[in-house]
Amino acid sequence: FGVTSFYLVNSDEIQIKIVQGAKPGEGGELPGHKVLPPIAKTRGTTPGVGLISPPPHHDIYSIEDLAELIHDLKNSNHQARINVKLVSAAGVGTIAAGVAKAKADVILVSGYDGGTGASPRSSIQHAGAPWELGLAETNQTLLLNDLRSRVVVETDGQLKTGRDVAIACLLGAEEFGFATAPLVTLGCLMMRVCHKNTCPVGVATQNPLLREKFRGGAEAVVHFMNFVAEEIREIMAKLGIRSINEMVGQVDLLQMCKIPVSAKHKGLDYSKILYKPEVGPEVGTYSQIKQDHQLEMALDNREILKRSSPALESATPVEIDLPVLNTDRVVGTLTGAEVSRRYGDGGLPDDTIKINLTGSAGQSLAAFCPNGMTFTVSGDTN
Repeated sequence: FGVTSFYLVNSDEIQIKIVQGAKPGEGGELPGHKVLPPIAKTRGTTPGVGLISPPPHHDIYSIEDLAELIHDLKNSNHQARINVKLVSAAGVGTIAAGVAKAKADVILVSGYDGGTGASPRSSIQHAGAPWELGLAETNQTLLLNDLRSRVVVETDGQLKTGRDVAIACLLGAEEFGFATAPLVTLGCLMMRVCHKNTCPVGVATQNPLLREKFRGGAEAVVHFMNFVAEEIREIMAKLGIRSINEMVGQVDLLQMCKIPVSAKHKGLDYSKILYKPEVGPEVGTYSQIKQDHQLEMALDNREILKRSSPALESATPVEIDLPVLNTDRVVGTLTGAEVSRRYGDGGLPDDTIKINLTGSAGQSLAAFCPNGMTFTVSGDTN
């Protein structure tokens, strides 16, 4: 809801949320009584109407579809990182390998324990898996397929301390997501009424009277993060490690606690989680290579941007005639992003940039394009 060209060009990171750790296989739901006019305006919807995100992404039925969406988004903002969120589950490593080949910049493996205000209670209590399981499988699979150096691996799902971060790093992550813990530092009482619009401390509510009760400040989050970082630094010093990059994936530094907490723990076998694949020195163990999205090959960079210069500089109408092939996967998106960057959400007056194409256009003709751009195709397109 509410994704536009202007929205995308103002992003530092764009996340494709395939699934969420707290409710795998289900979509988020924002109840209608929380969709007040400011929320509806932001998300481009009608006040009072609930917003239900469908569990299946109807434009993604294969890795190829995902690769196309990643490419579209990269065209819409070439500076933003494209993040794909997966959930910890058996087989997530195979999916992560496909996502890396689809040229995502970041892969997030999410655990079941994170906080959420948009999940059914049954899902919160009974669905999902720990991030440790999915993260270990993802890192091992990426290493064995020499894909680990192409992507940043991130994890989240109730990380609270520097020790949690250290374990996540040793299992293969180099970035770490915090949400619930910073919310608590801002005053969240974990009342679990996010969906009711009655949060007593003003964190998860649109009620102006309750919002006045919010007393949180950025300095509280800064202090918390500093303490987490200091604990990580102390752990790294004990291990003789100088940087996060040195620490990533060094599972041989982890071992199972020798004193079981209960009799049931004696039967646990962590060997699959603590397995370290044997790979050659040429295989990168952390993100070192930037994905090549081949944006220089786009028809926009080859022709359209240059010919649209008068419109971009001074809103002077231009008309462009070009042949198009289905290998031109995305047409107009880079130019549309430049329009949004310069002229804002309103774009340009109608028909300022008229693009007449002849041939067979690719999958994403005019994807995310703003107002002011008109496309005419003599031929066929999706």
